[in-house]
Amino acid sequence: MTISVGLVGAGPWAEMVHAPVLAAGPDTRLVGVWARRPEAAARFGVPVYERIEELFDNCEAVAFSVPPAVQAELGVLAARAGKALLLEKPLAADLDGARRLAEAVAEAGVPSQMVLTWRYSAATRAFLARVSAIEPFGGNAVSVSGSMLGGDFATPWRLERGAILDIGPHMIDMLDAALGRITGVRAHGNPRGWVGLLLEHETGAVSEASLCMSVPGETSPSRVDVYGRLGSEHLDGNRLGSDSFAVMLSEFAETVARGGGHPLDAAHGLRLQEVIAEAERELEDQA
Repeated sequence: MTISVGLVGAGPWAEMVHAPVLAAGPDTRLVGVWARRPEAAARFGVPVYERIEELFDNCEAVAFSVPPAVQAELGVLAARAGKALLLEKPLAADLDGARRLAEAVAEAGVPSQMVLTWRYSAATRAFLARVSAIEPFGGNAVSVSGSMLGGDFATPWRLERGAILDIGPHMIDMLDAALGRITGVRAHGNPRGWVGLLLEHETGAVSEASLCMSVPGETSPSRVDVYGRLGSEHLDGNRLGSDSFAVMLSEFAETVARGGGHPLDAAHGLRLQEVIAEAERELEDQA
């Protein structure tokens, strides 16, 4: 089944990823765009709607490629309009916005799915399957880049909030998937510099995440390492392959057609936001 998808947003990420992948199919068909700058959306080759409600009227599902605060606001409208939601990470700019959006999705009973790209990779799924066999008790995740120093992704919300809100969801989600639900968070550092997280998991495991987006020059790929009683397992970000978005869209189409839930839904995005919010509170208290 091919589902019709409307895209909200026309920035660099929408141009590079969302628009071409949604249009390529075979599981999705891009049928229109709404953006705060309509002229930027014209290059996608599909109808550009002046009112977001008009976009909702012409699609089954809505994909978001906008800043977190905007997603939280417009995602509520899409859910209330009965549309399935393909949501970027983080779910919102803050915990209140994330709760409102997750609650709107639950109340409307619409399918939702998070764009946590690591989790749709065949390499990641093989890694997580291997991790379950080593009786893991700890691990670490590292993501270091210079993205905040310039370029398309040095955007206002990233410059203001730093690595913890941008790349944090990926690394926190990976440690949560590998070691069990996160139940405790401690944090230190500077969100716009280097941030360190110490995470406690319901399984008794502990892990660390190191996050930074302000290192100039070439940096190593993001990496997740897990250690257990029966060995260790490792995953480099450069081994994720190019299949993640195709797999994600196939699963999204299945979720929409089935009308049911997905493990990486808005409720999961809210859980990640709760971890981020607790870490940010700790960092503010230390400032």
